[in-house]
Amino acid sequence: MSGSSTRLTTERGGTLTASERHGPADPLGGSLARALEGDEAAFGEVWRLLQPPLLRYLKVRDREYAEDIAAETWLHVVRDLGRFSGGAAEFRAWVFTLARHRAIDAARAQAARPSVPTAEVIDISTAPSAEAAALERADTEAAVRLVATLPTVQAEMVMLRVVAGLSVAEVATIVGKKPGTVAVAVHRALKKLAGAHGAPTADGTR
Repeated sequence: MSGSSTRLTTERGGTLTASERHGPADPLGGSLARALEGDEAAFGEVWRLLQPPLLRYLKVRDREYAEDIAAETWLHVVRDLGRFSGGAAEFRAWVFTLARHRAIDAARAQAARPSVPTAEVIDISTAPSAEAAALERADTEAAVRLVATLPTVQAEMVMLRVVAGLSVAEVATIVGKKPGTVAVAVHRALKKLAGAHGAPTADGTR
């Protein structure tokens, strides 16, 4: 993304445009289209698809308050959904941009006082079962801890690129870096993590 022709929406609403799109197989697309038409069950599907990667991203930024920040993020999504315009790729970038802003606000609040208020929790009846949620945590907790050992900015870029599935250009816009910088940082981070985990890197080394 570059110039004024491509931008991410602000928290107050507006149109999102992007030069890169996720593939047609993106499962978020159909659910999002129905949710934008007012289908509450479809919004639940959108939440199920994005909540797990959103939490993993937020746990790298703020492990203690990740769930509260995620809940507050969804409150903003619900509030401004009627003003959103775009497809799955734009929506995904918008949600993670909102989450990043909420995490920054939470960090500032924590610095100013001992604790932050707990956000209101959205009651979504189609949420995954407790067993599924526990399995998700078991599968990803080690990976989140590993990414969290990286420098903060680099860890955030890895989570947005790999876990959130955003494009390099979208990540660059969110974190305020050049696309080339993001691409190099993510490549180096993944190579470092692969070595720390004992896994072979793309060139076959360990």
